[in-house]
Amino acid sequence: MTALGRFAADGLPVLIGSLPLRSHEQAMDWIFEATPEIPLWPQLPSDPREQMLPQFAEGIPCIIEKNTSAPQGSIFFDTGYPGYEEAMLTFYEAYLQAAERPELPPDSIFATSRERAAGLYLLAERLQTAKVLAGKGQVTGPFTMLTGIKDEEGRAGYFDESIRDMVTKGIAMKAAWQTAFLRKCKQPILMFIDEPALAGLGSSAFISVTAEEIQEMINEVTTAVHRAEGLAGIHVCANTDWGMLLASDIDILSFDAYNFFDRLAPLTAELDAFLSRGGILAWGGVPTGRAEDIAAESVQSLCARWEAQMDILAATGRSKAELLRQTLITPSCGTGSLSQEMAHRVLVLTRDVSRSLRQKFFNQ
Repeated sequence: MTALGRFAADGLPVLIGSLPLRSHEQAMDWIFEATPEIPLWPQLPSDPREQMLPQFAEGIPCIIEKNTSAPQGSIFFDTGYPGYEEAMLTFYEAYLQAAERPELPPDSIFATSRERAAGLYLLAERLQTAKVLAGKGQVTGPFTMLTGIKDEEGRAGYFDESIRDMVTKGIAMKAAWQTAFLRKCKQPILMFIDEPALAGLGSSAFISVTAEEIQEMINEVTTAVHRAEGLAGIHVCANTDWGMLLASDIDILSFDAYNFFDRLAPLTAELDAFLSRGGILAWGGVPTGRAEDIAAESVQSLCARWEAQMDILAATGRSKAELLRQTLITPSCGTGSLSQEMAHRVLVLTRDVSRSLRQKFFNQ
């Protein structure tokens, strides 16, 4: 069971995790200013431990880290170190227990520690008293993790079946743990699976990777989130196999509508099926790539872009108001690599585009 029936997107604003700040408290202030209805926890990649691979690596025994708290640290996979077999057995025993019990204890091996995600704990604290409609979390996707960690010969973990199984199960349980951890606020939790590496599908490096394999991994994480009574979203900030994702078990598709809407729009039948089952589009129409784009756009221009794109999606048989009911307004990606000035502008644009569209179509 998911929380989808208790959650309506209604054109509300939501952010993608990263921010170019060093203070989690300041980041939370920015987040609640821009997205008070659906706040998320901030990832601050200025701390190497909060970058995509290290942040969700702990507790997965095949992943080895060296000096990850320093910029020169490294992360890779290894199954030959002393004690690995015992660590693997402990991991799978914990997995079997966790798969039957979504309410994982705080000391679970699948927990994300405060040292690696201080923002997660800060959000959980604020959700106890804040009046919100939902909360948002995020986890590095299994494909991105598996293509990011390599052995000493440079082979990606994805191509080792035992590594692939362990990492996928580890990420799935981390997503479930985080969902349950945040769900204490008694509101729906949107758990986004961040998969930037899916932009590489079809390239020579991943020529042997099949859509079926990717979908199976995504569905395994999604199932874990659903068992914890959360909604599962997937975020890809470039082009990918959209049909495969729309046909997966996810509840929310988060995509870069500013740059890649034309790659998604032709999939009318797939989009219709996704929306008909209650799926939500996280419309990443606020640019985050180039500072000149961020500076040039306005609330008016971005609202006009959304309306023009929804004119195309009208082929699914839905009005703009109906489409907005199943849309979240988001930046195209995180803002962690931007200047603070540009990042804050992205957040303000996201908030104000949402407000403008909701005012026009819902009179809210």
